[in-house]
Amino acid sequence: MPTIPFDDMLKGMTDNNPQFASEMLEEALNTILAGDVDDGRILLRQYVKATIGFQELAKRTGKQDKNLMRSLSATGNPTAANLFEIIQACTKAADVTVSAHVAPRQHVPA
Repeated sequence: MPTIPFDDMLKGMTDNNPQFASEMLEEALNTILAGDVDDGRILLRQYVKATIGFQELAKRTGKQDKNLMRSLSATGNPTAANLFEIIQACTKAADVTVSAHVAPRQHVPA
């Protein structure tokens, strides 16, 4: 039985289930906001590859697709402005809004 490449599997899942795509984007953003920018950037990269693709993202941001891929790679280091421009382009393409929710931390007794 042939195997399906991971990227192709994710693309199929997001094509067939827009809610799954929204959840991917939400997970990437929550990971970034929680302070794990490296993992959040990788999740955002997977989201882009599974949804709009880097060529469309390049059109929407006015940046080269190779630079966007590099920015969201494991060794990428995008500026905050570039990262938020990518996020804004993704949310517009998905026709979703993003909002932050702030809550007190749950402290575990020692």
